[in-house]
Amino acid sequence: MLDGKLHLSTPEGITLALTPAGAARRGYAWFVDLLLRGVLSGVAVGGLLYAFGGRAGYGLALIVFFLMQWAYPVVFEVFSNGMTPGKRWLGLQVLREDGLPVGWRESALRNLLRVVDFLPMLYGVGLASMLIDGQFRRVGDIVAGTLVVYRDRRVRRLPLPVDATPRPLPFPLTPEEQRALLDMVERVRAVPPQRQAELGNLAQPLTGLTGEASLQRLFQYAAGLTGEAKP
Repeated sequence: MLDGKLHLSTPEGITLALTPAGAARRGYAWFVDLLLRGVLSGVAVGGLLYAFGGRAGYGLALIVFFLMQWAYPVVFEVFSNGMTPGKRWLGLQVLREDGLPVGWRESALRNLLRVVDFLPMLYGVGLASMLIDGQFRRVGDIVAGTLVVYRDRRVRRLPLPVDATPRPLPFPLTPEEQRALLDMVERVRAVPPQRQAELGNLAQPLTGLTGEASLQRLFQYAAGLTGEAKP
């Protein structure tokens, strides 16, 4: 990473240039999320104690506190493109090591292992790991196979359909080829417009089209494979 970027080559022959985020920026994002969790927890717990009181109120309050501590980061990372509110505000994003969006398994692992990274106090182990690792990964990231990178706000995408009408494949694909197609459809959102056009051209043997028209056809094939429309 002589230029400060991590260059990943995808199965489609596209190179993704990602910039791993350092400890300082990640610390700011964590602090923002900590404050937000504290406010939300305080409001929710106070409301439950006021509404129910007694053991029921305390029991529900403990459940809410637990969810805020452990479910909050996982749910946001999975459903918000790898970004908690703190990461979004600081321009950070969690991705898999291969550049694909983070899933339930990866997000749950990296967040559960925050317990290890926090040791002996104030994320001492996590900070040491980030300083040693060339990609600034804490222990949770290394085990889960994830990266925290700077989100490139300058990337513009080709217009994509609001939804895609499922379309059958023109000829059978192996399970590996189907997976590669679905991965490409997910990854195309994160590459520059000229790379998206190149992907469309590379898929011409499958779609019979080029450029953006080929991409639209790929989205239709992906919708057919998954049984749902793709945005």
